[in-house]
Amino acid sequence: MDRENCSFLTEFHLLGITNNTEIKVTIFTLFLIVYLIILTANLGMTILIRMDSQLQTPMYFFLSHLSFCDLCYSTATGPKLLVDLLAKDKSISFYGCALQFFIFCIFTDSECLLLAVMAFDRYKAISNPLLCTVSMSSRVCFVLMTGVYLVSMMDALIHTTLTFHLCFCGSSEINHFFCDVPPLLLLSCSDTEVNELVIFTIFGIELSTVSGVLVSYCYIILSVLKIHSAEGRFKAFSTCASHLTVVAIFQGTMLFMYFRPSSSYSLDQDKMTSLFYTLVIPMLNPLVYSLRDKDVKEALEKLKNKTLF
Repeated sequence: MDRENCSFLTEFHLLGITNNTEIKVTIFTLFLIVYLIILTANLGMTILIRMDSQLQTPMYFFLSHLSFCDLCYSTATGPKLLVDLLAKDKSISFYGCALQFFIFCIFTDSECLLLAVMAFDRYKAISNPLLCTVSMSSRVCFVLMTGVYLVSMMDALIHTTLTFHLCFCGSSEINHFFCDVPPLLLLSCSDTEVNELVIFTIFGIELSTVSGVLVSYCYIILSVLKIHSAEGRFKAFSTCASHLTVVAIFQGTMLFMYFRPSSSYSLDQDKMTSLFYTLVIPMLNPLVYSLRDKDVKEALEKLKNKTLF
């Protein structure tokens, strides 16, 4: 449709996750607890890594940015979800919707790319631990993170521009709890072929990050097999356990979300999956690292002893 014939929407209305008033307070309480854990755990992880000298390594540098990404994209959607559970007016302005999606897209993309970078870092650390500090210097880490954020911002800008340049001349009700591309495309009366092609291309990049992780771990396995002692092999694999857990949860959810057959697509199922990766995963990531990582546990113990004495 010609852009000049579009009636400009000033706001959208988010339908949220449920209309059942009987369970809204229970869901609100549950999600509020989850969001407070996200804030506390991810902020705590970031501050702990910055404060503890033992954690000033590439692995923990990237982990602090992982916590930052989790915090940002959950904050882009979480507070609005909580407000809408109790509010009668669930509207969001057109530009507010665009901004919410833009921020969400930047930090979910950053997390995808960051997990691949972290896998590469684990390969470097295991295959050649003596040269790891040279090959993964602070300058290299900074350049990698700058690249991650620049690529993510470019992707988010393309998606946001294409999506919010569409004509929305019908209903303004978004069958979701935040502004995401699939429900917005359903509202549009424009031709969305370009948008769908861009989505397909971008998800090709998502697959390439998964491939990058798999390739890195193939090399890691080969490097570990060269270690003669069983204790050395176990120690090498244990350093990757937390990262593998996070990759499996996050990338597995994203692949299920966007790569399932269109015949099995359902907006209600989409909402439940989105809830998992916007609130549950950001809560789990810092917990996985704090419970499974020996250095993080030691740093927490040190901090606790300093606080008590």
